[in-house]
Amino acid sequence: MLRRRRPPPTPDAFSAEVLGLLQPLYATALRLTRHRANAEDLVQDTMVKALRFRDRFEAGTNLKAWLYTILHNTWRNRRRDAARSTVDVDSEVVDEAASLPGGPLALETPERILLRETLDVDLQAALDELPDAFREAVWLRDVEEFTYAEIAAMLDVPIGTVMSRISRGRKALFERLQATHGPAQVEATRG
Repeated sequence: MLRRRRPPPTPDAFSAEVLGLLQPLYATALRLTRHRANAEDLVQDTMVKALRFRDRFEAGTNLKAWLYTILHNTWRNRRRDAARSTVDVDSEVVDEAASLPGGPLALETPERILLRETLDVDLQAALDELPDAFREAVWLRDVEEFTYAEIAAMLDVPIGTVMSRISRGRKALFERLQATHGPAQVEATRG
């Protein structure tokens, strides 16, 4: 039986639906880049690509997952390209950051401000300590609520890898929170 392809949505309807997902895309971009300007650029590039290639989107499928795939692929390409480029270091800025009380980690980043407003402080700290791959998988599953299959497609890794990263990331979060609050309190809130 042949499946008929649904007609693509009108350009205005598609654009409106894409723009409706701007905030969650920005939150994820901020989590990935850890810098407000870079997150804004990443979302902008994602939106341009989505609108430019809207004819490739199959109506009736998950638009949010399609956009997140574009976002993650764009981010991954940028990281790869950045790894190839030379790094300019402003030694004055480095010296200033190092001389701050608490060192360079004392700087208030936009991501830290956003997370502080939305997540428990201890959970935020534990999440920030996770390796990038674990943090990204846990965030996409537990905050953005994507399925394992959608996350695997976005990150271009096998579904088993996604499951492993989420499991290991959650375990590391649990252990860090348990070390901070004690086993009884964490178990009571684990539900």
